[in-house]
Amino acid sequence: MTNRPIILLLNILFCITINAQFIPKNIKSIEKKEAEAWVNKTYNNLSQDEKLGQLFIVALYTNKGEDFISNIRKIVENDKIGGLILMQDDATREINLVNEFQAKSKIPLMIGMDAEWGVYQRIAKAHKFPWAITLGAVQDKKIVYEMAQKIAEDCKRMGINWDFAPVVDVNTNPNNPIIGNRSFGSNVQNVVASGLAYANGLQDANILAAIKHFPGHGDTDKDSHLDLPVVNHKLERLNNIEIAPFKALMDKGIGGVMVAHLYVPALEKGKGIPASVSKNIITGLLKEKLGYKGLIITDALNMAAVASKYKAGELDAMAFRAGNDIMLFSQDVATGKRLIQQAIDKGEIPQSRLEESVKKILLTKYYLGLNKYTPIKPENIDEDLNNSSHKLLAQKVYENALTVLKDDKKTLPLSCKKTYYYLPLEEAPYEVFYNQMLLNNTVILKKTSELQSIPENSTIIIGLHKDNSTAYKPYKISENSKNIIQQLSKKNQVILTVFGSPYALKDMEIKEIPTVIVAYENNEDSMTATAKSLFGKSKISGRLPVVVNENLPYGMGIDVKPINEK
Repeated sequence: MTNRPIILLLNILFCITINAQFIPKNIKSIEKKEAEAWVNKTYNNLSQDEKLGQLFIVALYTNKGEDFISNIRKIVENDKIGGLILMQDDATREINLVNEFQAKSKIPLMIGMDAEWGVYQRIAKAHKFPWAITLGAVQDKKIVYEMAQKIAEDCKRMGINWDFAPVVDVNTNPNNPIIGNRSFGSNVQNVVASGLAYANGLQDANILAAIKHFPGHGDTDKDSHLDLPVVNHKLERLNNIEIAPFKALMDKGIGGVMVAHLYVPALEKGKGIPASVSKNIITGLLKEKLGYKGLIITDALNMAAVASKYKAGELDAMAFRAGNDIMLFSQDVATGKRLIQQAIDKGEIPQSRLEESVKKILLTKYYLGLNKYTPIKPENIDEDLNNSSHKLLAQKVYENALTVLKDDKKTLPLSCKKTYYYLPLEEAPYEVFYNQMLLNNTVILKKTSELQSIPENSTIIIGLHKDNSTAYKPYKISENSKNIIQQLSKKNQVILTVFGSPYALKDMEIKEIPTVIVAYENNEDSMTATAKSLFGKSKISGRLPVVVNENLPYGMGIDVKPINEK
């Protein structure tokens, strides 16, 4: 009898408070109690091996053959992992496999995907939505929210619970080889506003968001898929720029933070230690100093920045020691689990640390509805992921992003009564833009071999159609195109439209070009939206989301009213 108060006190002391950053809106207190009761009951019914399995997410490809899929099947069954990240490339096959694996899992799997510009990022038959740099140009962030809601709808249709987005890195380096178009821009406030709209759009539809790549990947000149980037800024700069968006968004209920494979000497004194395995950065800064309570997940552990430096499995254990809750894209789950358990047995990692992470994961799964998993139907999936609703919304975003940097001679909107010459430059398709212009006007198409046939004092629309089929390519205009533009500008009125990143104008002289427009991307939706907007079908209101150079600062742009408002 005399020992009972002591036992009760010990139970209270060692009881883990369940903390999760993501809680669906309008959840009542009684529902929160039900969630915690489910988490505690579920946790207590898991073996130690099953608890360790919850920490791991592995990659599922459908384009790597049956041997690969069979291996994933074994990992799901034997290692009892917590989730999957869906990669390329067949939606029907992925849905069928997810249904199979969910049925075999004692605890439903968390299904993630990098779907920054929609599930098209991994599923080629889906519809592509605009990149983050395009969203950064949009002034009405309700449109960003609307797009994220549609992406969430597509995620649900695929059985995806977690979109590893948005990127909230502040892209201050025009030569960044990996972030670039994936960032909302170079201004902290705009990144925060855009990122919040995107994250809320996902989470209001009960799809988890993950802001990435902490502590900030925006000023790097290396691709962390290939090598370990170094961010050499001092602490004051890091706090004001790189870390600032994460700091601003962390208390907004965003469910996940993804930690980058970066070496940041100002935050980690150990030479060459990546942020993703740094206890100083994850536990000391992210969890303790910044107070983040949500799920902390590594960037993919197959990336060369860490995979070439550490052994698979050992890397997972290091990442967990550092403070991550989830190891993404694990390359050796079994070894990772064994090494984490060894550290627990030796007292190097307390059992309470495992309990903290697993209960956060379980609570998030509950709030995402995974306590009652329903199989996904694969029928008509391609049509559901790519139809007119997607196309109209994407075009709406491109219309609102379109940015007029200058229009010195007030040529916009274009006149339906005037003849224009159209010259496409660079190597990417341009036909959609040209055909859309023909619907509104007489536009004479010219090739570079026909420049001499254009009369002097003509109005020439030049389209820079550079291939931007991937978000990862820095956009550069060829010297030949620059020379042609300068030559034509001397004796004609040029309307230059850049179907690509505004960074394309970084080292280009545009003083003598009266009208300059940035359309951000070169695809059917952007070309259609641009043509309609130039002929006054909708308002042009975009603003530069990045600092291009001293003459093209962040926020530059002018409004052009549609014809019906003239």
